[in-house]
Amino acid sequence: MRENLDLIRQSARDFAQTHIKPNFMEWDETQHFPVDLMHKMGELGFLGVLVPEKYQGAGLGYQEYISIIEEIAKVCGSIGLSVAAHNSLCTGHILSFGNEEQKSKYLPLLATGKWIGSWGLTEANTGSDAIRMQCVAHPDGDDWVINGTKTWITHGKSSNVTVVIARTGELLDSKGMTAFIVERGTPGFSAGKKENKLGMRASETAEMIFENCRIPKSQVLGNVGEGFIQAMKVLDGGRISIAALGLGIAKGAYEAAVRYSQERQQFGQAIAQFQGISFKLTDMAVKIEAAELLTRQAADMKERGLKMTKEAAMAKYYASEISVEVATDAVQIFGGYGYTKDFPVEKFYRDSKLCTIGEGTSEIQKLVIAREALKA
Repeated sequence: MRENLDLIRQSARDFAQTHIKPNFMEWDETQHFPVDLMHKMGELGFLGVLVPEKYQGAGLGYQEYISIIEEIAKVCGSIGLSVAAHNSLCTGHILSFGNEEQKSKYLPLLATGKWIGSWGLTEANTGSDAIRMQCVAHPDGDDWVINGTKTWITHGKSSNVTVVIARTGELLDSKGMTAFIVERGTPGFSAGKKENKLGMRASETAEMIFENCRIPKSQVLGNVGEGFIQAMKVLDGGRISIAALGLGIAKGAYEAAVRYSQERQQFGQAIAQFQGISFKLTDMAVKIEAAELLTRQAADMKERGLKMTKEAAMAKYYASEISVEVATDAVQIFGGYGYTKDFPVEKFYRDSKLCTIGEGTSEIQKLVIAREALKA
């Protein structure tokens, strides 16, 4: 198991160094989403990590998945985010709740990277409060017709297929929402505004607009009314991937800070020799170790089929928060150079913040953790 994990980690590391590192700053500056890179990652199995081999996936587990995201995020958080969103949200939702016909049709395309996936839950006025969503779907003969807008959608413009959750019942009814698979090119389905972001700039974030978008009833995922419940289960797994993303960003920032502190000379010695810097590096290392243990514990429970809502929320909350802390300290260790785009830590700093917001804010994770803890 360990040997297999090391091989997969090395494969992701080599890919990141060869195909991502030479271009990541240009992509960041221009907000370019590298679709061709996604196709390449699909060929290596990075976009179907958890998908069984019968659907042309890699057939791996969550420990391998964490390692792949982590190694990519150590070089570029944006690409790590796109890998995480593609795997755990769109692909993961179809894998978990699709029928055999849906899985056979979509999973091979998504797992091989021939198609890029997106997932639509969030709306402009209903971020964490998803139960008040305004995007609606109503039945019409043998079809469903969807109307509404989804915002902050990773790959909202470039995805070939999306899983969208729309309200099919009464407002505030947790059983009043349904998940649908919608292909790009379906009349009435279009992309809206692309967001101009602080960080994660090479990972596309855009609106998805549905205007009398008509799809057959065969595109319903699971049963009508199960969409919200499905989404909450998908997010449990998604939180592990965001924890892995935060962990990778933290490791990238930490490793850059260690190298710089050993090279940078002040007052006749490397700055790593000063207690103020060495203690800062110590705190960074301890936080990273704790975040990894929490993340891998949640992954282990997920793989064993255990309930891990609390553990996934803990991993996501802690890993994302320490990602920001470690990146902040890395910029401080670099001093003035850390504030320039000539060194990578300013990008880790900008990218890290998204981890505390996406797929449930840190505040929402605290609510989840508290709710689960108080059940005991």
